[in-house]
Amino acid sequence: MLKTKLAFGSAILLASALAAQTPAPAGRPGAGAGAGSPDFEMPRPIDAVDSVFMEDLTWLEIRDAMRAGKRTAIVATGGIEMNGPYLVLAKHNIILRGVTEVIARKLGNALVAPIIAFVPEGNIDPPSSHMRYPGSISLTAPTFKALLIDVASSMKAAGFEHVILIGDSGGNQAGMKEVAAELSQKWAGGKTRIHFIPEFYDYPGVQQWIKSQGIVEKDEGHHDEYSITSMMMAVDPQSVRLKQRIAKNKASINGVSLVPAEKSIAFGKRVFDWRADVTVAAIKKALSQ
Repeated sequence: MLKTKLAFGSAILLASALAAQTPAPAGRPGAGAGAGSPDFEMPRPIDAVDSVFMEDLTWLEIRDAMRAGKRTAIVATGGIEMNGPYLVLAKHNIILRGVTEVIARKLGNALVAPIIAFVPEGNIDPPSSHMRYPGSISLTAPTFKALLIDVASSMKAAGFEHVILIGDSGGNQAGMKEVAAELSQKWAGGKTRIHFIPEFYDYPGVQQWIKSQGIVEKDEGHHDEYSITSMMMAVDPQSVRLKQRIAKNKASINGVSLVPAEKSIAFGKRVFDWRADVTVAAIKKALSQ
């Protein structure tokens, strides 16, 4: 027993001696003392990319864009929901990726925050509305509002002077309106203002414009229509399963053909442009008040 204890003690002493002689492992790359707190005034070492999407930019690119006048932040809400047999669940988010870029570039002084993908889609338990179908993800109204408040407040903390709320789904509108009203009151007297723009989600207006372009649809009973599909195609044709639909002779919606694809993509871009014009006019009106 005594020999065992002595051997064990010798092993500990030997290990301690070796540890004292062995240099400490170097910290992981990027974990230096100043890595988490770089000089805010450091020069940008490379050219900036041409993007209006914050998530695609470095913090230096955003800093310099804001200094150049881009002090409006667009916060857009989409959704993950059932969209019929052909469209992926991220329909609203895909559309927002396309139209928010057009809006930001038409404004000329705006950047787009990461699109908020999760919104109220119905009750979770028991499931209702879109939540009756697999893949849909829903937030409760309080959670949605809390998320919006934190995102908008982050834009304020970054120094943006205007925060613009737009939503591409009906279930998003009430929460955005309430958050804009609450934060407008809370931020009163400060340099940052928040605006909810309901004119963005004007699908009756979109449908009227579609008809004015000579497009006549016959409702097939799907959660889908030509303007929706063409906008998604302008971002990602696979998001409407175009290849698979062509193979099954299903490349149409509500009686309107999706092929040739180039024609529908071009039309989707025209819808983006029309919606952007309506939204930009509403934003400018809100900012002038």
